[in-house]
Amino acid sequence: MKSLIIIVSIILSSSVSFAQQNTSIPDPNKKIQVVEVSCGECKFGMKGKSCDLAVRINGRSYFVDGTGIDSQGDAHAKDGFCKAIRKAEVQGEIVNGRFKVSYFKLLPSTDKNSKSKPAKA
Repeated sequence: MKSLIIIVSIILSSSVSFAQQNTSIPDPNKKIQVVEVSCGECKFGMKGKSCDLAVRINGRSYFVDGTGIDSQGDAHAKDGFCKAIRKAEVQGEIVNGRFKVSYFKLLPSTDKNSKSKPAKA
């Protein structure tokens, strides 16, 4: 029984890691964009059920698929996504109103960004 639990655990953990996209290596054939990134609900005024990562591209906000809000640290820290609007280098595409990220690199925060106010809806 114990070995069955171990085997099931290994299978589940490996399937989760394969489902995660590697967002740390950019595609040299695609353009890297620098965008604003933050919590869609807390800072961009988007409708949602909980704190979710979003990007703002050309003045429009999109929830992100492919990386999560806590993947870059504590979202509720002083410079976290629920408290500040940050900048990130990204690659990806907008699909069905969501940004499907294939590369994501959070840029260092600045004092200006950590004092950002929420966008008006």
